[in-house]
Amino acid sequence: MDENKQTDFPRDRGNFELYDWTRTLVGAVLAVVVLFTFAARIMLVDGESMRETLQNGDGLLVVNAQYCGAYRQNDIVIVRKESFYNGEPIVKRVIATAGQTVDIDFDTGSVRVDGQELAEPYIRETTHLQEGTTFPLTVPAGCIFVMGDNRNDSDDSRDPALGVVDARYVIGRAVFLVFPGKTAELDKLEFSRIGSLA
Repeated sequence: MDENKQTDFPRDRGNFELYDWTRTLVGAVLAVVVLFTFAARIMLVDGESMRETLQNGDGLLVVNAQYCGAYRQNDIVIVRKESFYNGEPIVKRVIATAGQTVDIDFDTGSVRVDGQELAEPYIRETTHLQEGTTFPLTVPAGCIFVMGDNRNDSDDSRDPALGVVDARYVIGRAVFLVFPGKTAELDKLEFSRIGSLA
């Protein structure tokens, strides 16, 4: 009888380990499902308006709006407005938040917020494209002013059709580049670009 107990023990231990691994795996899958249902999602960049920061086809981890807190200058956000781009999501950078005043000198290409010229190492070119919005412009309460990093090939808050964006139109904040799209000039995947967008 003792021999049977000794031979059964390893089998029982193996079953316990299998059960433990299965339980851990199921828990991890459920955690991921809950995370991507309520707190975050993966979204793809469509277009060139955020070059060179983001490329067409980049996969972004986006924290859903209700978990973002207040938006800050330089946040990269995903916006959806039904009357703009047929309601397709667009990715832009927050330039100013509620109460701040934006002024753009389209001759020099400089962007000022509350009188201070922004240092913008992320932009592709200085800002010369006018889209119809009159400046200076003070951002109303509950809104943000957004622009693409590829300033002269971006439809954004300079276009009255979008204008300042009510925060309720923000899907979420992009926090991490999960996988790269092909870079425009090199036509190749640059995995070194994977990382935080904060």
